Amino acid sequence: MPLSAQETPLPILLVIGLSIVAGTAGARLFQYLRIPQVVGYIVMGLLLGATGLRILSVEVVERLRPFSYFALGVIGFMIGGELHRDVFRRYGRAVMSILVSEGISTFLAVGVLCTLALWWITGHGRTAAAAGLLLGAIASATAPAATVDVLWEYKARGPLTTTVFAIVAMDDALALVLYAISAGLAGRLLGQSSVPVVTALSHVGLETLGSIALGGATGFGLNFLLRRLHETDRTLALVIGVLALLVGVANAAGWDLILAALAMGATLANLAPRRSHSAFDVVRSFSTPLYVLFFVLVGARLNLRHTALWIWALAAVYVVGRSAGKWVGAWLGARWTQCPPSVRRYLGFCLFSQAGVAIGLSLMASESLADLPPIGSITFPTMILAVITATTFLVQIIGPPSVRWAIHRAGEAGLDVTEADLLRTLKAGDVAEPPVVFLEDQPLSEVLARIASSDHTAFPVVSAQGALTGVITMEDFRRSYQAQPLARWLLAYDLMQPPPDAATADQPLIEAMRLMDEQGLDYLPVVAGAKDRRPTGLLQKRAVQRRLSNELLRRRQMAETLPVTAAETPS
Repeated sequence: MPLSAQETPLPILLVIGLSIVAGTAGARLFQYLRIPQVVGYIVMGLLLGATGLRILSVEVVERLRPFSYFALGVIGFMIGGELHRDVFRRYGRAVMSILVSEGISTFLAVGVLCTLALWWITGHGRTAAAAGLLLGAIASATAPAATVDVLWEYKARGPLTTTVFAIVAMDDALALVLYAISAGLAGRLLGQSSVPVVTALSHVGLETLGSIALGGATGFGLNFLLRRLHETDRTLALVIGVLALLVGVANAAGWDLILAALAMGATLANLAPRRSHSAFDVVRSFSTPLYVLFFVLVGARLNLRHTALWIWALAAVYVVGRSAGKWVGAWLGARWTQCPPSVRRYLGFCLFSQAGVAIGLSLMASESLADLPPIGSITFPTMILAVITATTFLVQIIGPPSVRWAIHRAGEAGLDVTEADLLRTLKAGDVAEPPVVFLEDQPLSEVLARIASSDHTAFPVVSAQGALTGVITMEDFRRSYQAQPLARWLLAYDLMQPPPDAATADQPLIEAMRLMDEQGLDYLPVVAGAKDRRPTGLLQKRAVQRRLSNELLRRRQMAETLPVTAAETPS
């Protein structure tokens, strides 16, 4: 019996909710294991999808494909926001050199290795060469989503991060060009195509230019509208609506929606560098559930059941060739343009992931080889799809940890943080100042002598056992002057007030600051633990804010002072 209109949305809503909850849980588990969260999303997708429990069936995943398109549009838009004019002025020559070098190196490495492997398996040289050409072209594509997610997760900033953003932004365009050339050559090898290579390249050029022009025009229009709009909620609705419209048009036209969204983001960021911050911030705050759903669906779409052993062997050859090609090509391109050591050494490790574009090209390649005789019981189209599916699984698992390792080794992790990020990552004990502590029975004269050289506004008072029993503030000291004739008999106990509250040393700083705001406090004592009430520090609101500002400035200066070229590297 067909489902009614009221019943139809229910399964999709259940799937969306299950995917987001499961993906979030998986991300939390993998973060605990110090593995990037995107791996957790994909693994949960594998468990729920065709490879695992089959809760997310192929039909359901296909029905959710529009969400994947929109998530890719959001990712492209956010990458475009990182591509300012000064990035291309400083890194433009290096980026183009590295892009061409790593793309062609990967194409050659995978093409040659897969051709030899298939020749050995099939014994047909022409067929193996045709398949090798197509696999080499597919291998040159890099998935921006998983790579960029790790950069954002670890708040990376610096030459390596900037270069990665630029490379993954343009890698798909190069992959399409290489695929157009390879498809033409493969067709000629197999006697199946008479379409000139120049014609295929012209189609790719028109698609690329159309995507960029569409995104640029949309960015101009969005900037025009944002100049007349100042409410945050309406800004979110406008940006999301325009982005969805852009993705829909690009998809209907058969153009690269990531490239179009990237051009839109880059246009907006360069037309209005300051005003566009609010637009990117609201999209970022909205995007997390989309990313979770997108990567869970990526994992659910991978079907690794009943994969022949020789397919896994060919996939291993593909992964080895692709990884080596990416690393060697990136190293050569960075060396030719005298990039800093961090880019030369670690850029290749940030380019291992592949996903959407590779899978799309594999579908096109499988159609090109549809008429070839099967290898045993497996047809060539099935072989191409199986290899790309298996390798996508492998590189999506090893790619994100490689990016994490690279940005930490390059010293760029944690340099692109905001005050809110610091509040979430720091503990109260990390920023608390050493307290000036008084005993309950300490005479007022000694107390006054000790505070003369202190800039604190509050002073913890402890019992003989060292436990916090009260706090003396500057206001308490001012009142003590009225009882000056009795000063010789006054003790710290006589001036102190009960402690308003206290934070523990391991309590998140954001919770301690929220407690101070809720109670209208300018200070908060910090104790060793929930049961151990010994004061170990003092939080003063102004001092904390000053320290956070200094830390933000220090990290940004570190990112700015990282060498741009090898010539600028200190000896």
